[in-house]
Amino acid sequence: MISMRHLVQLWVLVSHTVWRGVAPSPTDEGALRGGHGDHGEPGHKEHHKDSYGTFASEFLESRHLSDDGYPFPTAPPVDPFARIKVHDCGVTKGCIRYGKPGCDAETCDYFLSYRRIGTDVEYEMSADTDGWVAVGFSSDKKMGGDDVMGCVHDDNGRVRIHHFYNVGQWAKEIKRNPARDEEGVFESNRVTCRFKRPLYVPREETLVDLHLSWYYLFAWGPAIQGSITRHDIDAPPVSDRMVSIYKYEDLFMPSTAYQTFNSPFCLLLIVALTFYLLMGTP
Repeated sequence: MISMRHLVQLWVLVSHTVWRGVAPSPTDEGALRGGHGDHGEPGHKEHHKDSYGTFASEFLESRHLSDDGYPFPTAPPVDPFARIKVHDCGVTKGCIRYGKPGCDAETCDYFLSYRRIGTDVEYEMSADTDGWVAVGFSSDKKMGGDDVMGCVHDDNGRVRIHHFYNVGQWAKEIKRNPARDEEGVFESNRVTCRFKRPLYVPREETLVDLHLSWYYLFAWGPAIQGSITRHDIDAPPVSDRMVSIYKYEDLFMPSTAYQTFNSPFCLLLIVALTFYLLMGTP
């Protein structure tokens, strides 16, 4: 007859063996009974017991129970999109703003920032649109033959980074996408994104070397089922001069609504009208 005490010891031995995933051996059995390890070191039994207890408690604490009572892993936390910091403009990164004077990344019609990080260039873009926002790298200020990076808001609410090449007046998507560390969000009717791109790339027609200076083309517009359509304005803004990623500036470009008051002809007209009102008519 096997006593109850022997049954309990046998059950403990089998449970421990199954958990470890190996068959019981005389060495393991002796270690359990005598409290010694393979080398006869005391306390080996207590070490396994404590390790197993700690592992089991952490295993159960790190999981929730489903409706059926079975544990399943918890979902990793999702980091929120870090807002674009404009106080760094002209200091640790270059920025270009298009829109109302004094606007920022959340209020400009279009916003772009760039900074070097090792062998990469990090870009941040934002535009007042529910479709897409893009930047093109041009050698002549004109659309056509340009390397373009765009952030597109799809029907699932995601913002994805795409690579395009301007063929004449339309953008062709290129499978080879140099973007990495992509982030994007659609909030308050704005598409905002952040990504990195290598500073140097193998020579190819659809990719430019960012260590060289380029005119920047700025565009944004609606999207249909994740595909870009024509940009919002007939003549998208272009940087006045070539942009160098080695020079951090904070540049402002007034939108069309504010360019009128800055034109020389308009200023001359305002001066003439003011002089006429002050002098009066004879």
